[in-house]
Amino acid sequence: MDERGALRARLDVLGREAAKFGAVGAVGVLVNIAVSNLIWRTTDIPVVRAGLMATCVAILFNYVGFRYWTYRDRDKRRRTRELMLFLAFSAVGAVIEVGVLYAATYGFGWDTPLQNNVFKIVGIGVATLFRFWSYRTWVFKALPAKGAEGAAEAPEAPDAAVTPEDVSASAETAPQPPRTPPVPLVEQVTRVEPGPVRN
Repeated sequence: MDERGALRARLDVLGREAAKFGAVGAVGVLVNIAVSNLIWRTTDIPVVRAGLMATCVAILFNYVGFRYWTYRDRDKRRRTRELMLFLAFSAVGAVIEVGVLYAATYGFGWDTPLQNNVFKIVGIGVATLFRFWSYRTWVFKALPAKGAEGAAEAPEAPDAAVTPEDVSASAETAPQPPRTPPVPLVEQVTRVEPGPVRN
């Protein structure tokens, strides 16, 4: 597969993931808005605190949707660690979301029911971008590709058995050392033993 085809395949996977994430998130937004309005209309809890409570309810709903639908094929071995990371990044997202609502309500004085809902949705949108990045990168981690983990290098093939014919053929084709002239034989020298000295 060429680079363009690989890029297109990755974008297709990312697109399907984003669509599933968006579907769960959209239902979570409805839960968030519904709980917020329910608390705002039926209790005297302050706007920002009620919005935070609704966000917590939506976070729990989203975890179930992400774990069992959007990211159901991701690594499930460390569920406790996954849940802790999910809650941690969700808390950061909640700070972003509630921060927008807080700034609008107490910073600019926009405190009508319509304005509360508008800035609640704006905060959710900004926080969703952060959550999408953090969840797919740190929480619901992709499983390693098949054969990528623990794959050992293939052992080298053993040498074929060497036959006598191979030895003789290699001996014939092997370079021969240069021939040197034969060493002449050394002539034997007879030693004459001195006889007794005569007077």
